[in-house]
Amino acid sequence: MRPRRMDAKSGCAVEVTLSVIGGLWKPVILFHLLDGKKRFMELTRLVPNATQRMLTRQLRELESDGVVARTVFPQVPPRVEYQLTAFGESLAPILVSLRDWGQRYQRGRQASEVVALTGT
Repeated sequence: MRPRRMDAKSGCAVEVTLSVIGGLWKPVILFHLLDGKKRFMELTRLVPNATQRMLTRQLRELESDGVVARTVFPQVPPRVEYQLTAFGESLAPILVSLRDWGQRYQRGRQASEVVALTGT
């Protein structure tokens, strides 16, 4: 059974993509997983503005969509690691492009604020 969020109402592939990786935290989580496996608490430190409940929810959705793999190690206390699947790794160029665009946007906004403040 396909997750309901993957059913694009418009038939647009961009809508499907955004239904899988869209939202405030999913792209950030995925970007951090580009560096390799992360434990849950590592992710909570890397995404401090997301609540643990929200982080858990987003990771579960990404796992059900086949983008993230969750590995549970049978030990006390339990250890859980998250990593991108091969399919999830195919998102790398998109995530890097999002980062690059965000950096350019920030620089442009800062430059325009300086111009507005100085009048030059």
